[in-house]
Amino acid sequence: MRTATWVTSAVVGVLVLGAGGYAAADAYDLVPGVLTLEPAPSAAPFPTVAAAGPAGPALGPLDPDAPVPAAGPVQAKVDALAADPRLGPSVGVLVVDQLTGEVLGERSAGTGRQPASIAKVLTAVAALTALGPDTTLPTTAVLSDDQVVLVGGGDIMLSDQAGDPDAVDGRAGLGDLAAQTAQALQAAGVTTVRLGVDDSLFTGPTTAPRWDPADVSAGYAAPVTALAVHVGKTDPTKEYCQRHADPALAAGQVFAARLAEQGITVTGSVTRTTAPDGATPVGAVASAPVRDVTEYFLLHSDNTVTEAVARLVAIAQGHPASFEGATAAVLDVVGALGARTAGAHLSDTSGLAAGSAVPATTVLDAVQLATSPAHPELRDIVVGMPIGGLTGTLEDRYLKSDARGLVRAKTGSLKGVTSLAGTVVTADGRALDFVVMADQTPGDQRNARLAVDDFVSSLGACGCQ
Repeated sequence: MRTATWVTSAVVGVLVLGAGGYAAADAYDLVPGVLTLEPAPSAAPFPTVAAAGPAGPALGPLDPDAPVPAAGPVQAKVDALAADPRLGPSVGVLVVDQLTGEVLGERSAGTGRQPASIAKVLTAVAALTALGPDTTLPTTAVLSDDQVVLVGGGDIMLSDQAGDPDAVDGRAGLGDLAAQTAQALQAAGVTTVRLGVDDSLFTGPTTAPRWDPADVSAGYAAPVTALAVHVGKTDPTKEYCQRHADPALAAGQVFAARLAEQGITVTGSVTRTTAPDGATPVGAVASAPVRDVTEYFLLHSDNTVTEAVARLVAIAQGHPASFEGATAAVLDVVGALGARTAGAHLSDTSGLAAGSAVPATTVLDAVQLATSPAHPELRDIVVGMPIGGLTGTLEDRYLKSDARGLVRAKTGSLKGVTSLAGTVVTADGRALDFVVMADQTPGDQRNARLAVDDFVSSLGACGCQ
């Protein structure tokens, strides 16, 4: 089966969604100081149509014989984008035909630039390759003498109550684990225990050296530990809020409360420990599959979940489960799949840290891997990307564009950085893969996003014969 056939039904064939959904615009991958409530100065409008209206019905398969846009007109669009003052002086662009890989437009695509959150596309490719789409992450409880140890297996989206089989954040629940544990303890005649937490699966610093501490305190990332409740949030009902300074210990305290509700007395404070060899298993719960976790961090641009998954990739590749090990492992995996990683450097795997430099060619190769029929295990990456005008970090973009519902892409936003990587279907029904990276953008980032969205919309409208 050729790419152009399946990618439409999997990527562009979207269901009609209601007015609700995810939070607006790029807020998921913005950091403090990027998005303001002030009007954007001199911002050009989106391409206009009579009305945005509701999304149309799901599209059928693409015709693999649909005309390929001519390179000349596409290159002219690329040149115009690169010269747009809203993007500043450092712009990398690459547009290729999805089916053939033919380059239709390019500007400085081999130069490394700060990727922001489009780095998550690389992490997603590495995760589904190294871990497998169906893998789940265990959180277990074991008994050694008079101590129960809560052992983290990389799931940082535990529920503080019962698990929800329909959720990703909260699929596994500490309430369920406590019920299992209490039943095993009571069957053994044990009603009083000490409680420890083992998060030794991950190593090294829990926050990246080049993360801005203000970003952590604002809730854009949490300390990365091998277990946490609702990504370490102090208030799981909020998209952004303060995170626990030690998410693993906080999870242990929740587990202690759930054990108490089951009639088990926990004495003393919850402490960090290492589960001894030979400890008796007394309970286990499992996360959502890695494919769902990957879709979650792409759709929500969740930095912490991305970093936790990348540590699991590091373990699978024989690297330390640290920031350094994770970044090395992600590039190793995508490079082994054929992506061009020469000149690529990652300071973290989520794109939040300063100092990363990744060429557009590297990101484009990752997108092409995800849209290739040779890698069906990566299909969930493209399916999981936000849809223009409908979901995730693209929900409030492309609302007045004919490309609404036809763009599936990962956003990236930092102070001075705007990026976008994904797919768009042309007016002739041809699927294109694209990457736009600008890392010296002036002023309000909304102007830069408007420029990028205008460009991608023009690709969607392109017959360009």
